[in-house]
Amino acid sequence: MGLNGTLLAIDAGNSKTDVTVLGPGGTVLGEARGGGFQPPVVGVETAVDALAEIVGRAWEAAGGAGLDPRFAHVAACLANADLPVEEAELTAALLARGWSRSVRVHNDTFALLRAGIDEPRGVAVVCGAGINCVGMLPDGRTARFPAIGKISGDWGGGGGLADEALWFAARAEDGRGEPTALARALPGHFGLPTMYALIEALHLGRVPLVRKHELTPVLFRTAAEGDPVAEALVDRLADEVVALASVALGRLELLDEAAPVVLGGSVLAARHPRLDGRIAELLAVKAPKAVIGVVTAPPVLGAGLLALDAVGAPGTAAARLREHYGA
Repeated sequence: MGLNGTLLAIDAGNSKTDVTVLGPGGTVLGEARGGGFQPPVVGVETAVDALAEIVGRAWEAAGGAGLDPRFAHVAACLANADLPVEEAELTAALLARGWSRSVRVHNDTFALLRAGIDEPRGVAVVCGAGINCVGMLPDGRTARFPAIGKISGDWGGGGGLADEALWFAARAEDGRGEPTALARALPGHFGLPTMYALIEALHLGRVPLVRKHELTPVLFRTAAEGDPVAEALVDRLADEVVALASVALGRLELLDEAAPVVLGGSVLAARHPRLDGRIAELLAVKAPKAVIGVVTAPPVLGAGLLALDAVGAPGTAAARLREHYGA
């Protein structure tokens, strides 16, 4: 068991990692933040080494300086834990650290889901850099998708939307595609006059590829101004969100119940009116009893709630943790 029954909650995304040490009553004892968690890029051991440094800082903030971290349970919601084989590998890597004999690895979308529901029952769709969907029931059953890109049938996410916008804009400028205001709006964002100039800048690295994500808000602004091509891309994203949510609800036999559908991630949390409206309209047809909610609280809240669930903590503990995060 951990020192005084302490729990460890981890939300490790592609760009940042949040770690919280909890008391068994839901009190936050220590927190720390660090960089992203990317085992496919750096390898599992190197990624877990970086995670261990963040855990160590949170443990020290909780008063554990001079002691090895020990926890009653570890709930780790990790990016790139997309397949059961990856969850098993990451679970083994965390167990090897000796932090706890009780470790549960979840895909990081489960943190968003649990942050947005009062009990482990419902479906979440996250759309940030990528797109994913998971669902869960109190009896432990889950619904999920591989969510590893086009090879697993994915479409959307901030990165995917930026690529689609660039594709349509390039073809509009050179005549292969229909006209769209994106052909000027996208290069204009970087102070460039044409799509050709932007293509050259991206290709030669004068505009780093990592900055492509900045084009997603430009796409939504262009859609809001009435551009048909941009509008169609926003509508297609709504279609994808509803397809994911309705399939997950169906797998969990929740289509005919008042089940939560939690939306989160930078794209969905931005509350774009056209996107929100179409999601609500389509979901009302496919799952008329679904209750849509949007989560803006930090996903580490969900990881903490999963840790409390795992040890059978009382509802007061969950309420205390939610209060800490203003949720």
